[in-house]
Amino acid sequence: MKVYAFDFDGTLTKKDTFVEFIEYSKGYGKTFWGLMLFSPILVLMKLRLYPNWKAKQRIFSWFFKGMEIDEFNKLCQNFATAKQDIMRQSGLETIRKALSQEDSVIVITASIENWVRPFFQEFGEEIRVEGTQIDVRLGIITGSFLTKNCYGQEKIKRLKRAFPY
Repeated sequence: MKVYAFDFDGTLTKKDTFVEFIEYSKGYGKTFWGLMLFSPILVLMKLRLYPNWKAKQRIFSWFFKGMEIDEFNKLCQNFATAKQDIMRQSGLETIRKALSQEDSVIVITASIENWVRPFFQEFGEEIRVEGTQIDVRLGIITGSFLTKNCYGQEKIKRLKRAFPY
């Protein structure tokens, strides 16, 4: 058995989905102004003077803190349905081929699992998605992450945990 590990943004997709999801769910105007508000932090992040995970969590929190998880998950499902064109068909074909040969497939991503999983519904439980998980309390998004942002070395750690052999 082989293990196929894929990154999501930019590998299985044609573009990063973080801003794409925000714009889909909040509209262009609010997305633009929100990113302008956080532009100093984004510049510091690009200069490696501010942690990637912290910038991402602050932006995510600003847009989604206080939202009901059911509403958020519905947005995630609708986003995946509406944005199928961002998926690279060659990547999906590789996944289909791997699964047909009974190999294991994992998608490891810095994106929020909630909006990544729906892109792979056709595969059911055959495909594993490991991404950033969000904190939800009493059905409401807190704006915090439950897991480390699945970025850089965290991706390697998640892969090793998922397939320890």
